[in-house]
Amino acid sequence: QVQLVESGGGLVPAGGSLTLTCKLSGRSFGGHAVGWWRQAPGKDRDFVAALIWETYRTYEANDVLGRFTISRDLFKNTVYLKMNNLKPEDTAVYYCGIVSRPAAIASMQSYQIWGQGTQVTVSS
Repeated sequence: QVQLVESGGGLVPAGGSLTLTCKLSGRSFGGHAVGWWRQAPGKDRDFVAALIWETYRTYEANDVLGRFTISRDLFKNTVYLKMNNLKPEDTAVYYCGIVSRPAAIASMQSYQIWGQGTQVTVSS
């Protein structure tokens, strides 16, 4: 069974850091892009960052550029989201997903598989 599992969320003060983990079981990330998205209460799910597995090319949304870094561990079949200088507006449930078309990394509807999400709460 193919499954994505996120972990690493928690409660941190503003200015703090967290690293989220997205692990895929049942297949490899090969041939896909991996995206991190987030959804705050009452809001739409927004794109945060993505990584093309084969090329390791990365993309970040403007509001996290310079603070968040997406990376991968090829052997662990795992993608990470390192979040620094967290702000209260970063509070959300963070989801990872996989999409087969790199051109569609910012299109939520194009993602084939999603994890269950992990809560990140940043206190002011």
